[in-house]
Amino acid sequence: MESGEELGPITLAYETWGELNSQKSNAILVVHALSGDTHAAGDNGWWESLIGPGKGLDTNKYFIICSNVIGGCRGSTGPSSINPKTGEPYGTDFPLVTIGDIVNAQKRLIDHLGIEKLHNVIGGSMGGMQVLQWMVSYPAKIRSAIPIATTMKHTPQQIAFNEVGRQAIIADPDWNNGHYYGSAVPAKGLALARMIGHITYMSDASMTEKFGRRVRQDKELFKFSPEFEVEGYLQYRGNNFTKRFDANSYLYITKAIDYFNLLNGNNIASIFRGLKAKVLVISFKSDWLYPTYQSQEIVKACKLSGVETTYCEINSAYGHDSFLLETDQENELVSHFLHGVTNAHKGGK
Repeated sequence: MESGEELGPITLAYETWGELNSQKSNAILVVHALSGDTHAAGDNGWWESLIGPGKGLDTNKYFIICSNVIGGCRGSTGPSSINPKTGEPYGTDFPLVTIGDIVNAQKRLIDHLGIEKLHNVIGGSMGGMQVLQWMVSYPAKIRSAIPIATTMKHTPQQIAFNEVGRQAIIADPDWNNGHYYGSAVPAKGLALARMIGHITYMSDASMTEKFGRRVRQDKELFKFSPEFEVEGYLQYRGNNFTKRFDANSYLYITKAIDYFNLLNGNNIASIFRGLKAKVLVISFKSDWLYPTYQSQEIVKACKLSGVETTYCEINSAYGHDSFLLETDQENELVSHFLHGVTNAHKGGK
């Protein structure tokens, strides 16, 4: 681990779609965002509109892989896993995790599958950070990369949003310093953290369109139960999140996001020096969590390093959630880009 602590043995959960060709040259790694998991495609897959036959990530052409990050709670080793030294869940005895650690584990998976070079690695938000880390840590292992709605490092404001969410969990009396397994879980704190986060995923325009100032029909006037539709929606999203996610994983993963700093004192003109992969950077005009200027900084770093880079800003009103919702345009962009990568590879470039 980059923290100097040890972790192992670990389990890395993953799912695949499509078939790996005989040359093992058609593999694409899909990397998920904060609350994602291995189930990116198929029924209720979080990116099912982008992955499948005839879609941007065409399973008739490509072998798609998606793994759950270490530190998570959806099959991979994380705080809720059993610590072999104690026989109890790790809780906050789990070591700190970085985006670099997450990508190092993914690289082990790719090696295990016998894949020498990924055709592409793609992801949005925290997934985009993992894509960038692949570009720096394992440039010879990727033929192309698509970081979406992401950044090379968090700003103080972005760290602040995550910290408020973490403090909501820590303030829950059921958190018990992270050792709550087998007893009441800090559901109220986790729900509040999700509510805070979800506000940043939307935009003012998308909230206005979806909710306006409409009030619920079952409201209790002048009471502190949710009266406006947006209040009920946030509470629903928060409460539903507690049924599928672990509070400690939320703490660890948001901290990994905040630690992420691809520049880390390095010159922007040299960070991607030597990278031969083709890169497509996608951002969304209404994304105020990861505003477009941060994607443009990635493009600038790539261009200054001599990396062949294409940039597209999509005019969407959905805010940061656009990378999960604007899949018609993403399908077209990704399909066209990957087709070019395939042709270049066949041509020996």
